[in-house]
Amino acid sequence: MVGDTRLYEFYPAVAAVLTVAHEGRKNAMAMAWHSVLSFDPPLYGALVSPKRFTYGLLKAAGAYAVNFLPWEKADLIARVGRHSGRDVDKFQAFGIEEVPMPDALAPILRDAYAAYECRVVAVHTVGDHDLFVGEIVRVHRREEAFTPQLTLDLERVRPALYIGADLYVSTDPATVRRHRGR
Repeated sequence: MVGDTRLYEFYPAVAAVLTVAHEGRKNAMAMAWHSVLSFDPPLYGALVSPKRFTYGLLKAAGAYAVNFLPWEKADLIARVGRHSGRDVDKFQAFGIEEVPMPDALAPILRDAYAAYECRVVAVHTVGDHDLFVGEIVRVHRREEAFTPQLTLDLERVRPALYIGADLYVSTDPATVRRHRGR
């Protein structure tokens, strides 16, 4: 049974902001369709529709950054997702601040608790989106946001989770349990 094809059943997913810059133009795009693809080499995938303004910049730049923002910034994530870079400079309109880094492949957002700089190594058409496979060339993280084991410290940072239909939720650290699956 196919039914409604909005496909919200697989959510929640960590919301992220993909950033890209090319020839003086930059953009930020909200996304929930992204994932680590490989540890060795370190590859990260981002699905982007050819209809999006970001798509053309991404193809031209050959690089992007995936910025992970806390739940408190869900409104910003929603804003960059609801407006097109064709119509507005999102960095200026929404007061988005970057970490000053002249050698970055793409803008790294000051509000991000972690970010991956990725160089595009492959692009695959997957239905109505293209999967941009990026090799992670640099990882940025706020050390205080992570435990010594490099897992997110939910007492300090709560990730923005997208559940569909412009709805966001976060985590309750009281629900974290280790399961051994015996």
